[in-house]
Amino acid sequence: MQVTETLSEGLKRELKIVVPASELDSKLQTRLTELKDRVRLNGFRPGKVPVAHLRKVYGKSVMAEIVQETITNTSRSTLEERNEKSAIQPDYKMTEDEAEADKILDGQADLEFSMAYEILPAIEIGDFSSITIERPIAEVTDEDMDARINQIADGSRSYDAKDGAAEDGDQVHMSYLGKVDGEAFPGGADEDARLVLGSGQFIPGFEEQLIGSKAGDEKTVKVTFPEEYHANHLAGKDAEFDVVVKEVAAPGAVELNDAFAEKFGLESLDKLKEMVKEQIEGEFGTYTRQKVKRQLLDQLDEQYKFDVPPSLVEQEFDSIWQNVNAELEQAGKTFEDDDTTEEKAREEYTTIAERRVRLGLLMSEIGEKNEVKLEDSEVQRALFAQARNFPGQEQMVVDYYLKNPQAMASIRAPLFEEKVVDYLLEQVSVTDKTVSKDDLMKEDEE
Repeated sequence: MQVTETLSEGLKRELKIVVPASELDSKLQTRLTELKDRVRLNGFRPGKVPVAHLRKVYGKSVMAEIVQETITNTSRSTLEERNEKSAIQPDYKMTEDEAEADKILDGQADLEFSMAYEILPAIEIGDFSSITIERPIAEVTDEDMDARINQIADGSRSYDAKDGAAEDGDQVHMSYLGKVDGEAFPGGADEDARLVLGSGQFIPGFEEQLIGSKAGDEKTVKVTFPEEYHANHLAGKDAEFDVVVKEVAAPGAVELNDAFAEKFGLESLDKLKEMVKEQIEGEFGTYTRQKVKRQLLDQLDEQYKFDVPPSLVEQEFDSIWQNVNAELEQAGKTFEDDDTTEEKAREEYTTIAERRVRLGLLMSEIGEKNEVKLEDSEVQRALFAQARNFPGQEQMVVDYYLKNPQAMASIRAPLFEEKVVDYLLEQVSVTDKTVSKDDLMKEDEE
């Protein structure tokens, strides 16, 4: 076998590989000999078919398999010998001349093919001690717990029909039809809506206009959609809703006691409070983790600058761009509505794609160099958790992932990244800082 490098430009490589016809022919002879004991041909006893005859009958088809296997195996061994890793599947090219291809399949010509690929960059991992992280921590207050328990109470509250006018806190059972410029709009109608007045579920101004209404009333509610409304075609528009009140119901009393806790399978109100506190602590912990990880990745991004394979950036950009356009379409918006242009958006998301690829390669290298391991049990738990998102189809989902390596990689990758983050947090300097709940939950600026 002869390997000649024809291109070495940045991370791009191209090789010309020649495999002698004699090597292919030797593999063909071995394969046909193995086939001799299995094939059944009329006029020949089992195991007695001459290899020369088998070559006439099966030679080209078997050689085609050998050529494909040779390309795959030769490429793998060549990369190993060159100590290179291909970013994605290499692009192979053989002769397009049919006569030349026939000669290769007949064992009369050497196999020549080109192999174009992009290598993963060499990353020198340094010391992480210079990285400093400020870990924001918010304490769960009595007010947080009371607010959450009251939410639970409101969610389980019963409502009893009454004859009087609707007041703040009452539940209105109604049908409505929304119109803009006299025309009904998609999603603006409901025949069986229940709305607690004062809950803030509907457009600002809607609920207030139902105060004082009674069962059987027909009202026209006039509102203006907020300028930042998620559906761009409705944002800032004046609308009218034709409302028919079917029933007004007053909220029933809810006593926060042990009997209330028992409705949720807990033995006492104190146990409910413990559960609520753990739940809120878990939510706060998620926000803390997000902010700590963001700081860590930002500093790694600053410290490690290296070229990344364009093909990986392109793949990541395509994934981001598809989501961006889907969100715009769903919201009925354009890039101009977000004070940008498609060209500027492409530049911004290309930068984001490059960052993601660079950090992904870096985290992978850190994990590999420091022998960060992902246990099979961790992957199984994540897989089963994913399957539970599809009730009744759990086994189908599990089978799909188990049969698709790329799908399984989408399960393993984020788990591995989190384990690398855990490893890094043991190497860097972390200082805890107590913050308010609002500061903890505040979105980071891009």
